[in-house]
Amino acid sequence: MKVGFIGLGRMGAPMSRNLLKKGFELTVYDIRKEAVEQIVSAGARAASSIKEVAEVSEVILTSLPTPSIVEEVILGTGGVLDGARKGSVIIDTSTVSPSTSRKIAAEAEKKGVEALDAPVSGGPYRAAEGTLTVMVGGKKEVYERCLEIFRAIGTNIFYTGPAGSGTVTKLINNLMSLGNVIVMCEAIILGIKAGVPWQILHQVISTGTGRSYALEWKLPNLIAPRKFEGGFPIDLACKDLSLITDLAKELDSPLFVGSIVEQLYRLAKNKKLGDKDHTAVSIILQEIAGVEIRT
Repeated sequence: MKVGFIGLGRMGAPMSRNLLKKGFELTVYDIRKEAVEQIVSAGARAASSIKEVAEVSEVILTSLPTPSIVEEVILGTGGVLDGARKGSVIIDTSTVSPSTSRKIAAEAEKKGVEALDAPVSGGPYRAAEGTLTVMVGGKKEVYERCLEIFRAIGTNIFYTGPAGSGTVTKLINNLMSLGNVIVMCEAIILGIKAGVPWQILHQVISTGTGRSYALEWKLPNLIAPRKFEGGFPIDLACKDLSLITDLAKELDSPLFVGSIVEQLYRLAKNKKLGDKDHTAVSIILQEIAGVEIRT
């Protein structure tokens, strides 16, 4: 199967490498030449434009930072749909709004092209390992046609329903994930102030009902050793939280805790932490409490 990949950033680059490892014939494009060169050195072919990727590929994957960029790349002049052939498939792994995913699917259908929204969870670490969680919205028969592609980048593959449902699932996941970091840090800081070392709290609560991925992995591996470079940045966390807020408004659904979570990440962004991993939001909470969580 001839596969194209557009967007070779923190997530797109490792996903592309895993597609090559699984034997897919891969054509890639990114606005950054150095990013393209790195994947070409691993065995991919470089395209000179977005349209060219679509012209030579049966399946075109995108991994891009914002909904507006996704729309421009897929629907814009010289974009994916301009080059895609009838019967080809577009798989967007970006985190966008459900309305964006549904719009892409509708526009693609007009040209006889299929589209799947397939956002991923796990961050750059699991992207490199090929162990991402992939949540796929769109036609089930198209999802089944593309299973080998999904299995090349992830180990937990889920069909979620019609177009847009994969994106909804990803936004709900991110609300919980980003919120868990806040609640966990706030609780650990309180425990430290009360005289219990964070290591003890981590050990005990990891076996109790308060456990979470934020506690079990992010606390000892990122927050305590202050490894805030790389990963999923606060800038993108704010983007996703904005999409979540918009979805809640669209559905007239209250978002009490979610609103507070968004404001704390925006505060971290205003404190010049936007390019740091999202767990760097813990710095703000530690400063407010006058307590440090350190290895």
